[in-house]
Amino acid sequence: MYHTYRNGFIEVVCGPMFAGKTEELIRRAKRLKYAKQNYLVFKPVIDNRYSSKAEIVSHSLLTENAILIEKSKDILEHMNDSIEAVIIDEAQFFDQDIVEIADRLADSGVRVIIGGLDRDFKGEPFGPMPQLLAIAEFVVKLTAICPKTGTPATRTQRIINGKPARMDDPLIVVGASDSYEPRSRHAHEVPGKYDKK
Repeated sequence: MYHTYRNGFIEVVCGPMFAGKTEELIRRAKRLKYAKQNYLVFKPVIDNRYSSKAEIVSHSLLTENAILIEKSKDILEHMNDSIEAVIIDEAQFFDQDIVEIADRLADSGVRVIIGGLDRDFKGEPFGPMPQLLAIAEFVVKLTAICPKTGTPATRTQRIINGKPARMDDPLIVVGASDSYEPRSRHAHEVPGKYDKK
């Protein structure tokens, strides 16, 4: 049986905060624009660190227009046959349905580019990111620079009142440099992580 060639696949760009994930998504959006491809950019409503407008914004303040959505299924309402690619930023904040939606879009021939934190502040896999990494054809893990050691940072340190966040602190508190910084494995601190339960 003959199948027509379709170009759908999933790419994930991940790493800690301040590694340049959103900047990389914006770079890929510019390439799609240059190639005259129809694409849409999505971001969760919860991410309003630099802008409450409908755009994704990197820490270096580069921007790209985006559609604000609450649930991952909202993506499907914006899709039509002319869309060749979608970019989804801050995927760790979405529900688990994002995994099936990314798979469905890629199966239908859409290029799906996803950015997100692969680990939460505790150093553990974050939300749907482990499943997205597992089903992706291509994965780029970016690093930042650890301000304590000067070595590659692969984790995100949450700081509350000048001290590392504890293991039992709430998982999601959206913030920027005043409450988070990149850290290497050995400089990453989570008090209470190995306490006996």
